[in-house]
Amino acid sequence: MKILFLGKDGDAHCERALAFVRKNFDDTAAHLGKWGDPLPDGINLWEGDYIISYLSRWIVPARLIEKARKAAVNFHPASPDYPGIGCNNFALYEGAEEYGVTCHYMDKAVDTGDIIAVKRFPIFRSDDVASLLSRTYDFQLALFYEIMGGIIDGKELPSSSEAWTRRPFLRTQFNELFNITPDMDDAEINRRVRATDYMDFKPVVKFGGYTFELKRL
Repeated sequence: MKILFLGKDGDAHCERALAFVRKNFDDTAAHLGKWGDPLPDGINLWEGDYIISYLSRWIVPARLIEKARKAAVNFHPASPDYPGIGCNNFALYEGAEEYGVTCHYMDKAVDTGDIIAVKRFPIFRSDDVASLLSRTYDFQLALFYEIMGGIIDGKELPSSSEAWTRRPFLRTQFNELFNITPDMDDAEINRRVRATDYMDFKPVVKFGGYTFELKRL
């Protein structure tokens, strides 16, 4: 079979997924990118059996999705309750007790295609962005092996009874989550800090026309 693999550059889980595809499918075209990268040159000329999107930073155009003879599937690092961007951030902000990963068919609108399979796991009180994201990527890779293993064995893709529960979160909503203002109470501030404090990403305080980065003591 002919595979097109789209993934995230510099991510260890993505590299494991790609290595698995290359080991099991001789005809594999792969492209890894970062946020803001343009679609790779000539990618619209591809035709084949499966498109596999794994932590991909690209929105795949409908004209390319249609060139997958069997299926174009995406592995989404969240449960169907959290489509779009900033999934784990919003789960932490909302105080969700459960999270998950989703495999679904790709459609012209992001995170709206029919769901193939879901894996769920608990969110612990001690979780922050780093710990939840790390566990999410582990479960996502496990789901990837299950789905791709079925394809290798010639099985039909499974079908889930689950459905997306809301519209995908947008970049503007994600960016707003970082903002802290003087009118917010301690509970709201703590929710936002827990949901956004990760590596180089920090919540910011907006006051009197000034913006300050908020850091934990």
